[in-house]
Amino acid sequence: MLTPQEYSLNDAVGLADLRASGDVSAVELLHCALSQASRLNPSINAIVVERVEQAQQAAHALDDAHHQGLLSGVPFLIKEVNAVAGWPHTRSTQLLKNQIATADSAVVRRYKQAGLVPFGSTNTPELCLTITTEFSLFGPCRNPHNLAHSTGGSSGGSAAAVAAGIVPAADASDGGGSIRIPAANCGLLGLKPSRGLTVVEEDVGAAWSGMSVSHVVTRSVRDCAAFLDVLKLDKPDLFARPDYRESYFYTHTRSPGKLRIALQRQHPAGLPVHADCLAALDNAAKQCAAAGHTLEETTLPIDYGKVGAAMSVLINIHVAQIISAGLQHVTSQDLATGKNRDSGQLAAMTLESAGLSESSRRMAARGMQASAAHYLAALDTIKQAERQMAAFHKQFDIVLSPVLAQPAAPLGWLDMNTSDVREYASRYAAYSPFTALFNGTGQPSISIPLFMSGSGVPIGVMASAAWGQDHLLLQLANQLLPGIVATATLA
Repeated sequence: MLTPQEYSLNDAVGLADLRASGDVSAVELLHCALSQASRLNPSINAIVVERVEQAQQAAHALDDAHHQGLLSGVPFLIKEVNAVAGWPHTRSTQLLKNQIATADSAVVRRYKQAGLVPFGSTNTPELCLTITTEFSLFGPCRNPHNLAHSTGGSSGGSAAAVAAGIVPAADASDGGGSIRIPAANCGLLGLKPSRGLTVVEEDVGAAWSGMSVSHVVTRSVRDCAAFLDVLKLDKPDLFARPDYRESYFYTHTRSPGKLRIALQRQHPAGLPVHADCLAALDNAAKQCAAAGHTLEETTLPIDYGKVGAAMSVLINIHVAQIISAGLQHVTSQDLATGKNRDSGQLAAMTLESAGLSESSRRMAARGMQASAAHYLAALDTIKQAERQMAAFHKQFDIVLSPVLAQPAAPLGWLDMNTSDVREYASRYAAYSPFTALFNGTGQPSISIPLFMSGSGVPIGVMASAAWGQDHLLLQLANQLLPGIVATATLA
């Protein structure tokens, strides 16, 4: 049996290697993870659902079958937004608090096929609609590096669990920064893959018109690459698929060659960028220069305000779709009196009675009011941004920027349930101006943990590449961070 220290020193590939060599079993690895969860989760509230008996059965089955694979037998956690058959699937909202999943989601099926052992679900903000993990059906998640600060969101529970050393990697998704922001705040690797590269659910709505993609948060580049091989599609699905035929795991240690790197230091809205975030960027730039890459400070050819507004239109429409579908599962007396009303009246009534946050209600209301013309105009704006960035990347291979304009926020600073909508929007825009663009354009983008702030929380640096160039990001990240990130030490 591994000690907690031995368990936490390994990444997912390392744990699977130990199992393959006969040093440890999947059952024993699961025991390590459960022991860590019992000790650490009460402080951070990362895991919100546990299914221990089911996980033990899965681990025994893997051992009995002598199942082998790059990640086989490794304990794992699922972001609560993804469905696991028989598990609660609440999306962290009061509206769906009694919903139980009837089937595994597409990403969960991939994880199980790879031999991973899911034993619980991780905390997210309501409907994954903000970049902290606080307004949740399950209560706030806390940063293992500093319990008074946010993990980021929406994959905050996954990031906290990995940073604390409960699991070496965990399921995540990113529709506006939801992998990269928690990775930055918790000191992890977080790759948002190219649109169309990884498995998605069976409908466009679940993928937010291609803006939301699935992957993981990890403590090593090689884990990041290994999971990309697990989730990558073999053929196009809802969206065009990048034509990269090789294994990301077996190519992530190659040299990316001499890269042309655009350095983005300025906040797109001209607002301040915290000195620690700039120091992290400068440190990464020096490492890139030492590796032989060329750097040039520049600005991106993008109207951020216009693109952001277009993305908001699309997201609001999909939020309205999700909430409308959720209302069908609600059997409260409030809804029973509205069964014969028209859909507009029913929506207005239930948005006020469904226990949603102020932000979610407003987003859904805007989405319900949007027209097909609004949707198409938003798509046109985003398509224009895609073309502009494709042209930009003929001059530069990589954009290097901060992930956030400020270090991890104190808990309570960004409240999606506040009635002061202007203040919430102002804080959001000041805090996170860099990540969402690449969700709109579909480009790959990775957060790399290279700095620690004065408040004791990590700061990530973001590298972004042209669509389909995910391998370049992994190769660059491996140059900058070739080892395994240490876990946080909880006070």
